[in-house]
Amino acid sequence: MTGMSEPVFPEPISLEKALASFTDRWSPRIVTTVNDYDVRVAKVEGEHLWHTHDHTDEFFLVLDGELHIALRESAGERTVVLPKGSVFTVPHGTEHKPYAPVPSSILLLEPTGTLTVGDRHEDVPDHVDATTGHTLG
Repeated sequence: MTGMSEPVFPEPISLEKALASFTDRWSPRIVTTVNDYDVRVAKVEGEHLWHTHDHTDEFFLVLDGELHIALRESAGERTVVLPKGSVFTVPHGTEHKPYAPVPSSILLLEPTGTLTVGDRHEDVPDHVDATTGHTLG
């Protein structure tokens, strides 16, 4: 067929290399997209901030270390603990605050354009990057 270009197939991405390419904490990098979702990796340590995503769930996979997520639910406040290899989804509309007691690496799945500090949040501390994700580079 004349005028049609060959499809472009992406190359595999090493999450280890992607994580080694930056040092910033709480500043996710977009490693790929799936339909209208970004797959992001982040290095985390210490506290994030209380925030809420009004219209989207937030998926977490702990690649290394440990992540705690405090949740404010109708039944009260609780904290889930995610060791390496664990996944958890924070339902949309749920106020939550991630915390990493040790340096950790996580993978996030969120709709493209989702702000890391949600739609509603407390004051953003200097160590948290309010971003829709950075490209690898």
